[in-house]
Amino acid sequence: MKAFLIAGTSSGIGKTSITIALMKIFRDRAYDIAPFKCGPDFIDPKFHKFVTKNNSYNLDTWMLDKDIIKYLFNKNSRDHGISIIEGVMGLYDGAGINDIGSTAYLAKILNIPVILVVNAKAASRSIAVSINGFCNFDKKVKIRGVICNRINSESHYFLIKDIIEKYTKVKCCGYIKEDEKFNFQSRHLGLIPVEELENLEDKINYIAQEGQKTLDIDLIEEIASSYNIKKAKIDIKKSKEDLRIGIAKDQAFNFYYQNNLDLLEESGVELIPFSPMDDKRLPENINGLYIGGGFPEEFVEKLSNNKSFISHLKEKLEGGFPVYAECGGLMYLTQAIIDKNNNEYKMVGFFNTKTRMSKKLQRFGYIELEYEGIKTKAHEFHHSILDINDKMDFIYKYRVKKNSKNKEWQCGLFKKNVLAGYAHVHFYSNLDFFYKILELFKNK
Repeated sequence: MKAFLIAGTSSGIGKTSITIALMKIFRDRAYDIAPFKCGPDFIDPKFHKFVTKNNSYNLDTWMLDKDIIKYLFNKNSRDHGISIIEGVMGLYDGAGINDIGSTAYLAKILNIPVILVVNAKAASRSIAVSINGFCNFDKKVKIRGVICNRINSESHYFLIKDIIEKYTKVKCCGYIKEDEKFNFQSRHLGLIPVEELENLEDKINYIAQEGQKTLDIDLIEEIASSYNIKKAKIDIKKSKEDLRIGIAKDQAFNFYYQNNLDLLEESGVELIPFSPMDDKRLPENINGLYIGGGFPEEFVEKLSNNKSFISHLKEKLEGGFPVYAECGGLMYLTQAIIDKNNNEYKMVGFFNTKTRMSKKLQRFGYIELEYEGIKTKAHEFHHSILDINDKMDFIYKYRVKKNSKNKEWQCGLFKKNVLAGYAHVHFYSNLDFFYKILELFKNK
């Protein structure tokens, strides 16, 4: 099997557009692609899946240890022709002053060649200095090629190519011209998700067609390593009960790590999709709900107006129905979501608190949380806060730490059999946390 990793010199350099273009080009070459995303992002993997028609998996080197990374990569690469990994931020940017959490660290763990995306707009010889800096900073990172982004003209590219191949040891894998059509729409938490975009296939066809003209696909194919899939195994405990868990999946709720969903199914759980936006009632004969994150704040009117579903859900929750919810799921279970203009939209009202949207990002980054004596790693990113009042009808179950800022706080609202917090947890960070969550659903 072949594999390569697309990295950038910084955030916003064009990694996602170029990765998507390459995935489409390789798919058109009849490759069965295994797509991956370095880091905790939920949105980029949706684009990968849209293009490749295969699930994309997060490989986060802060939340997951090296053996887990190798296991998940090998497990999800097997039987595919080529693996394409999209990096996060700049190549060496991580969770702190060392390389943990970085694209570079992932490249070293997997021993995979890196193709570096550089900004070549108005560039000349200085670009070679930058590339040499990236190559020499950590020689264990195998930078084997460069893609020049935002090139002004073909003659400009050949000048840059001659400079790079004279003054550095890497090869030029082509270029992407300066073109606004390569950009994807974004908002406060990153790109607008696939579920909300129109004419996405036309856009992807365009960037792939343009990329086909200017990228050296044969060279990229040559750089892609012949990756030896090693046997790796982790024992997954099977649930003794036949659990059927409803999973919220629509435009408002769609932030799930694919490995989490696979793990649930491998543990013997049947996942039953439902939509808080469109369904009138919960699915029948289920043992509980998994309500992930997403953008409920973008669909407050439709969520609030679905009174039949809200009524049925609240009745079930008050009767002890189990739920595990993350971020957007937590917001939905509060009394209301208050938007930035102070408009209030009623939600489920199970927790006696309201969610207030804010103009500033409230929490962003990696965290450690403890739940009933079990510690796991997670990630938070949200533009909302909970209104705290003196009539709170829940307790906090999470003790949360952000070591990089030496901060601690409480989260993980718990009432009856419902656990909801802002943290996005990758279950493979600590399988004991996962098994503890499964116990919630056995209380039905």
